[in-house]
Amino acid sequence: MDRWVVTALRAVIAVAFVGAVGVQVVIVPLAWQDLDSTATWVRVALTSIAVLGIGTLQVAGVCVWRLLTMVRRDTVFTTRAFRYVDGVVGAIASASVLVAAVAVVGAVRNRTTAGDEVAPGVVALMLGLALVVAGVALVVLVLRILLAKAVELRTELDVVI
Repeated sequence: MDRWVVTALRAVIAVAFVGAVGVQVVIVPLAWQDLDSTATWVRVALTSIAVLGIGTLQVAGVCVWRLLTMVRRDTVFTTRAFRYVDGVVGAIASASVLVAAVAVVGAVRNRTTAGDEVAPGVVALMLGLALVVAGVALVVLVLRILLAKAVELRTELDVVI
């Protein structure tokens, strides 16, 4: 992989990580204040989902960073890479569950209050987004399977050579 691609991706990850910390420190408390007129359980649920969602992005970023380090050292085709790929899959799957949780909070809120505070279409869109994010996790899982095959082939080639 070209060095500039690794450097560019690391720059993107670094900026995203700093932005995520900024969101956790500044935006989440402001969102907590903005939700002061809603029920406490909604306030706690949405704030918790936001913090955990940002955490999933941070975990994925750290795992990709470690994989990039392995790429630069030409050690990515080893079994050690699996733990980082598994971390990415787990983070994406967790994000999918969190997106679905936002939809559930909206649907429950609509059932417990008069009128619809959250448009039913938005709830459906959030569930659809959760499905798409779960699909991304499955794609990365397939890539993990391909990595396992590549590690197996490389091991066989090392024995032959």
